[in-house]
Amino acid sequence: MVHRKLVILVVVTIAAVAVASYAVAAGKIGQEVAVPVHLQDGQEFQMTAAQLAAFGKTLFTAMWTSQEGAGRPMTKGTGNPISDLTSPLVFPRNFNRISGPDTNSCSGCHNKPDIGGGGDIVGNVFVLGQRFDFATFDPHDPVPTRGGVDEVGRPVFLQTIADSRKTVGMFGSGYLEMVARQMTADLRSIRDSTPPGASRALVTKGVSFGMITHNLDGTWDISKVVGLPPPATATSGTTPPDLIIRPYHQASNVISVRQFTNNAFNHHHGIQSEERFGVGADPDGDGFVNELTRADITAATIFQVTLPVPGRVIPSDPEIRNAIRNGAKKFDEIGCSNCHFPSLPLDKQGWIYSEPSPYNPAGNLQVGQAPTLYVDLTDPNLPPPRLRPHENGVIQIPAFTDLKVHDITSGPSDPNCEPLNMNRSAGSMGFFAGNCQFITRKLWGIANQHSFGHHGLYTTMREATLAHAGEALGSKMAFQSLGAYDQDSVIEFLKSLQILPAGTRCTVVDENMKCVHLSETSP
Repeated sequence: MVHRKLVILVVVTIAAVAVASYAVAAGKIGQEVAVPVHLQDGQEFQMTAAQLAAFGKTLFTAMWTSQEGAGRPMTKGTGNPISDLTSPLVFPRNFNRISGPDTNSCSGCHNKPDIGGGGDIVGNVFVLGQRFDFATFDPHDPVPTRGGVDEVGRPVFLQTIADSRKTVGMFGSGYLEMVARQMTADLRSIRDSTPPGASRALVTKGVSFGMITHNLDGTWDISKVVGLPPPATATSGTTPPDLIIRPYHQASNVISVRQFTNNAFNHHHGIQSEERFGVGADPDGDGFVNELTRADITAATIFQVTLPVPGRVIPSDPEIRNAIRNGAKKFDEIGCSNCHFPSLPLDKQGWIYSEPSPYNPAGNLQVGQAPTLYVDLTDPNLPPPRLRPHENGVIQIPAFTDLKVHDITSGPSDPNCEPLNMNRSAGSMGFFAGNCQFITRKLWGIANQHSFGHHGLYTTMREATLAHAGEALGSKMAFQSLGAYDQDSVIEFLKSLQILPAGTRCTVVDENMKCVHLSETSP
C-alpha cells in the first residue's frame, strides 16, 4: 500500500512538473495570462478525479485577462449580440457591476469561508442585468417596460433592471446534484406511468410536489403541481412538463453545476466555452477563440462537485452543547424541518457522479457527445470530509432543504419579493410581475457564509428567520412564541452548521476540530 501511494505520488509530481514546464515553454516574455495552458479534449479522461479537480481549481481561481479572452465586447451576458453594435463593451465599458462582466475570477465572489464557498454582500450577483449591453445606476437611463407606455399613452419605465442575489457556496454540490437527479428520475417515472384519464401524486424521497393529471385528450393538467419553477412545469398540448429539479440559482433556474459554470464564465468574466458558443467561434468579437475547452469546463465542474461537504461544529462547552441539542429539537417542533429537511437519501450508488448530467439543456455538454466521466464522491483521495453510505446502502445528505420552491413572503409588496422574474421570458407579463418563490435555502454551511437571505440583506440568521412569511408564516410565529432560551437555542443550532476547515476528517467536530459523535448532540 505504501509502495502504491509512492508510485501515485511520483506520477502526479511528474505530471505537475510536465505541465509547469510546458506552461513556461508556451509563454512569452511579458505575457499576462492567468491560464497559459488549457486542457485539450480527451485529457480529462487521463487524469484522476483529484488531478482534474486541482486543474479545475486553477480555472476557478484564475484572474482572467484581456490577453486570453476576458471580456465580451460584442455580446451580452446572455450570449446574445449587444443591441448597439456601435458601442462595444471595451474600456471604459469593459466591466459593469450590474450587467457584467463584473469580476476577474470565480473565487472573487465564492470565497467564504474558503474558495468555493459563498460571499459577502459585496459579491452579490445582479441576475437579469446581463440582458442589457451596459446597465447603470443612473436614473436618467430608464428601461421601458413591456409596451413602453401606460394606459393613457405616457412612457413607463422600470427603475429596477436587475435582481441582487447573494453568492451561495458550492460545497457539497456533487452529492446535492445527484440527489436532484434521482428526484427528477422519480418524478418523470411517475409522470410516464400516468395513463390518460388518471392522476398521480408526485412524491420523491418524502418530498411532495403535488399532483399531476393526464387528461383523456392527451394533454396535461399541472394546476396541482407545487414546488417546481415554471421551466419545470411548462407544457403545451400533449407535450408533458419536464419536471426537472433545478437545484442551482436561488430561483431554481439551473439544472447542473456544468450549466451553472458555462453561464458564469460568460456572464461574469466574458470567457466563452466551446460547447456553449462553438469550436473556432468568436461570438464576442474579442479576437480569441476556444477560450475554454470542453475538458476545461469538465475540470471546473469536477472541482466544484468534489468540494467537501459542510458539517457541524459542536463546542465542548456543556451549556452551548445543550443549547444546540435543544435548538435542533425546537427547529423540528416549530415546523422548520417541514421544508428544511434535515437530510435527503441518496441511494442506488448515486454517489457515483457522472458528467455530463442527463438533464443538461442545450448549450451544455449532452450525454453521447463525449464519453461519460465518472467520479466516486466517496473517494478518500478527494478533500475531506466526505459522506459515505450506511450499511443499508444509503447516504443521507444533510443539506437541510427539500429542493422545492416556496413563497415565504407576504406578497408582491414584501421587500423579499423581486420585481423581476428570472423564470419567465424577458418582456412577458410574468417577467414584470416579479418573483416571490425561491428554492429552500440549503442550511448546511450557512453559519460562516454571511450574509443571509436570498438577497444577502440580513446580517444575522435571526433577522432572516423573522422575515419568513407566506408558506412559512406558521413556523415564524411558532418561533416568535418560543421563550428566549428556546429562540436562542435555535440560533445556536443554526450557528453549528458550518463549512469546516480544509483537511477536517469528520463532519461533526468540536471547536478544536476533534471528531464528535452526533449521538452526543442529538435531541
